[in-house]
Amino acid sequence: MKMTYDREVDALYIRFTDTTVTTKHLEDGIALDYDAANHLAGIEILDAAQRVANQAMLKQTSRSDSACDESDS
Repeated sequence: MKMTYDREVDALYIRFTDTTVTTKHLEDGIALDYDAANHLAGIEILDAAQRVANQAMLKQTSRSDSACDESDS
């Protein structure tokens, strides 16, 4: 799992699988990405600072894909 946060646009992306995806918009500002087998591949959260309770997590997550690489997942 990899997490990226872009402070400029306040967007958080949680990537489970690096693959081609189809996006389904769950609600305004939240989108789910699915792979070809219809497995969840990623989650995009816009206006993340307003939606995420743990603000410290956003501050620790950088724009780099390797920022929160959890190799034990």
